[in-house]
Amino acid sequence: MKREQIFQTPNPIIGVVHLLPLPSSPRWGGSLKAVIDRAEQEITALASGGVDGVIVENFFDAPFTKNQVDPAVVSAMTLIVQRLMNLVTLPVGINVLRNDAQSALAIATCVQAQFIRVNVLTGVMATDQGLIEGQAHQLLRYRRELNSEVKILADVLVKHGRPLGSPNLTTAVQETLERGLADGVILSGWATGSPPLLEDLELASAAAQGKPVFIGSGANWDNISSLMQAADGVIVSSSLKRRGQIEQPIDPIRVSQFVEAARQSLVTVAKPQAVSPVKLHS
Repeated sequence: MKREQIFQTPNPIIGVVHLLPLPSSPRWGGSLKAVIDRAEQEITALASGGVDGVIVENFFDAPFTKNQVDPAVVSAMTLIVQRLMNLVTLPVGINVLRNDAQSALAIATCVQAQFIRVNVLTGVMATDQGLIEGQAHQLLRYRRELNSEVKILADVLVKHGRPLGSPNLTTAVQETLERGLADGVILSGWATGSPPLLEDLELASAAAQGKPVFIGSGANWDNISSLMQAADGVIVSSSLKRRGQIEQPIDPIRVSQFVEAARQSLVTVAKPQAVSPVKLHS
């Protein structure tokens, strides 16, 4: 697969659309229209606030199944993402929680989304869903079978989980990229809304050897200046919600504030790698 540019700007800011509960999830409310309406409002708020890309995920389907989701979830997400992509021209990614990477890849390929997020691509993580094993082999084979150009952004030592054993962060990043064949890696704190340590981002960036490293959680306008010194982009959600509360919808004013702070931090830091757009390799 050829080298492709996904994000049109260096150090992209990627907002997240958290879908309301979908059919078959424990808190499903019975109205797909309500889910679509909120998702459309949120992606519009993100786009108007100036983000460079969006990830759509079934966040409110918790408690999650650890692997394959119900077909109704795949069907609903396909329909919703296609509608959202008709509203904006931003690159769109998909995350099917907790770790249904093949469904995410199938949806993304069918609707021509650009990338997916995979919580556990390699290794084994102990999570609240039980033990989740990475299935890089199956996913990469499936991508080849679909003749898909969808890129894979993979979490390393993902939040809300603990690795079996004690892998070194540098080794985990290298194995995710070199053996799992991820196109980029994501580093988070220990939970939703918790930022990664700056020194961990620096280690991950060094280990990635030029492939993109994204901040995966906990970024806000107070810490983004320091975190972006060691990252190639940021995925942000909680900070953009009304009052900073995860269950609330996206606040377009907070989006604008975050984007302004992030852009200003890049001007101040003037990173050498910020001269060209982030590219995902494969």
